[in-house]
Amino acid sequence: MDANSDYIAQKSHDLYLWTLEHLAQHNIDFSQWQHEPILDFATDVKVAQQLGWQGVHSKSLFLRLKGTKRYAVYLTDKDSRLDSKAIKEVLGKRVSICPDQEMVDKLGCYPGAVCPFGLEEEISLVIDKRLLEADEVLYTPGRPDITFGLSQSSLKQLLTTLSNPIHLL
Repeated sequence: MDANSDYIAQKSHDLYLWTLEHLAQHNIDFSQWQHEPILDFATDVKVAQQLGWQGVHSKSLFLRLKGTKRYAVYLTDKDSRLDSKAIKEVLGKRVSICPDQEMVDKLGCYPGAVCPFGLEEEISLVIDKRLLEADEVLYTPGRPDITFGLSQSSLKQLLTTLSNPIHLL
């Protein structure tokens, strides 16, 4: 492994540990699965079939607000596209998807496995409100070989415990 790979492995594991601790500290129920690393949608579908997942598969897009040094994460279902105009209405600025290296430098996550929680407090979270209606939402807690499932009530409870600005879309 090179230094960048070691950095990502450590940061993503730290994010995973933070998530475990945070969920336990706030008595938030969740499911957890360990599996082969998921870094693309094809592997996600394969693993979901193997493990019999029924929840909504989410994706987290790391965004930069244009003309600023501010960032946001957009959490939505895996099949939705980025609606830049709607995000601009919520955040007040146009956004672009960050290049992989910028995302790695800022978050320490693997490309394709951005964790939407446990981020620096100034990073805004934009949550697709349809996820709040799902029975279960599946997401990566930093490590691409682990998936967490949160029930509707657990997701709502988690959002109340975070210090990040949260916007529903």
